[in-house]
Amino acid sequence: MLKKIGPGILVAAAFVGPGTITICTIAGVKFGYALLWALLVSIFCTIFLQEMAGRIGFLTQKGLVEIIGNQLKIKWVKGLVLGIVLSAILVGNAAYEAGNIGGATLGLSALFGKQGSFPVYPLLIGFFSFCILWFGTYKALEKIFMALVGTMGLCFVIGAIVTKPSVAEIVKGAFVPHLPEGSILTIVALVGTTVVPYNLFLHASLVKEKWHAKEDLKWVRWDTLFSVGIGGLVSVAILITAAGSDLQTVNDALDMAKGMEPLFGKMASYFMGTGLLLAGITSAITAPLAAAYVASSCFGWNQGLKDLKFRLVWIGILLLGVLFLSLDIKPIQVIQFAQVANGILLPIMAMLLLWMVNQKNVMGNHSNKLSQNILGVLIVLFTIFLGIKSILKVIDFF
Repeated sequence: MLKKIGPGILVAAAFVGPGTITICTIAGVKFGYALLWALLVSIFCTIFLQEMAGRIGFLTQKGLVEIIGNQLKIKWVKGLVLGIVLSAILVGNAAYEAGNIGGATLGLSALFGKQGSFPVYPLLIGFFSFCILWFGTYKALEKIFMALVGTMGLCFVIGAIVTKPSVAEIVKGAFVPHLPEGSILTIVALVGTTVVPYNLFLHASLVKEKWHAKEDLKWVRWDTLFSVGIGGLVSVAILITAAGSDLQTVNDALDMAKGMEPLFGKMASYFMGTGLLLAGITSAITAPLAAAYVASSCFGWNQGLKDLKFRLVWIGILLLGVLFLSLDIKPIQVIQFAQVANGILLPIMAMLLLWMVNQKNVMGNHSNKLSQNILGVLIVLFTIFLGIKSILKVIDFF
């Protein structure tokens, strides 16, 4: 069954990035185990939405944007939806790429000491990501990400075990929903870093690289459940580790290493540095890849990893990320735009996915059952709430 792991592991690698590590650390330090239930809800929503995206991509053997474009018959609606998708994915991923590379840079700093005035670490990470994407094949990417996610997961799971957490408190936090005072924005952030819109496009485009026969649909579902579950386990382990540490405040994800020093000693910075480095690298590779798939699907290009136009898109995203970080540019306005665009995109995508998986001309006999549609409607309402909160948060900033 492990041989059937495929695109799902890239999805897991994409959402467990530096942002997820930071937010899970903050949630654990501020609220202990109380927000575990919110993290579990976000993992469930991710599995549900990714399964629908993977099922659509597998059955049609097309990219998600292409399928959406074919199904939307009203010209202005089609243009509006595709415009939002392109804006959110291309601009958003370029902005967030700086954060991904920045997280990996923090990891390198923990392992090898701080860099000088010359931005050696961002350039090294950018070059490493470039080599993997330029020379790698899909099968090679699968193996690389299995190794990276496995090593990253091991670091954080060991951390969670060593803190000797209270099992009773974990069970209570996981299954008894509770809203501590001042926790609502942290809950929105927890879900927002797990349910990532660009992963829906990435997943739908990648499933056709691995599976083609109709009987393989069960493996598409298994891969989604297993891989996203592993990514979720890593997030849970980070929150548990942070809750069991002696930290009082968090400025960045690397602060957790300080809180783990009573347990790990000097090894704390190496555990945290390795985890943060791998989380940054995995997200730094998948974000440009997803942007390239979306652009290819929008403009009808060849979606192969070796296609020149496909490569130019991911190279552009990667270069912008390295540039933002190397020149110490704060792309705050771009990131705020990305937050607004993603806040709009997530509920739109959830609604479109739910609509498409009920289209017989797209899904044939594999459309949603009634129970799936009921759950889907609840998740759509949840994503609308998250989208509104995300947009209001940016408005409040101004």
